[in-house]
Amino acid sequence: MKAHTKETQAAMTPQTAIQELKDGNKRFQENLKADRALLEQVADTSTGQYPFATILSCIDSRVSSELIFDQGIGDIFSVRIAGNFINEDILGSMEFACKLAGTKVVVVLGHTSCGAVKGACDDAKLGNLTAMLEKIKPAVNAVAEPEDASMRNSSNISFVNEVAKKNVMLSIDRILNESPVLAEMEKEGSIEIVGGMYDINSGAVTFYE
Repeated sequence: MKAHTKETQAAMTPQTAIQELKDGNKRFQENLKADRALLEQVADTSTGQYPFATILSCIDSRVSSELIFDQGIGDIFSVRIAGNFINEDILGSMEFACKLAGTKVVVVLGHTSCGAVKGACDDAKLGNLTAMLEKIKPAVNAVAEPEDASMRNSSNISFVNEVAKKNVMLSIDRILNESPVLAEMEKEGSIEIVGGMYDINSGAVTFYE
């Protein structure tokens, strides 16, 4: 499989871009990798890159977007930060990726049993991590159940995973509210902004469309 070119990127739609990610994740789950010569793709992309997707995911070592979506060199922009939350720098990176580099879809990808989400649920304190986890707290507060405070912590994995999902949705809201560039691109249909959740037990990605 060759690296994407300007022509193949331009031929993709937001819908076909999402389907390519779904197909790649299916291959990953079935341990069937696409036939790629990665060093050839290095050469193919040495004079330019034409990725079709931008994926914001957690730094978690188990959640490499290139691997779980079975993509090669030059296929995706991968933005990684603990807790896959949004800030100004990440928004700027996404605007570059979509408006200037031509990607067709933005995926905010959370994952089950997220350590950053657990830290936010537990109100963990540690150096600069304290301020970082504050950015995930709105998702913790937005999950109403359970009301019992003793169950609203990292020991309740169902609660953790609900917070992770809410964090994805709030991140999408922030993209649309804080980036007129991306909001306009989605409104005109040139990109889609979707959420997803990676299951660390099965390797499957569930898309929220």
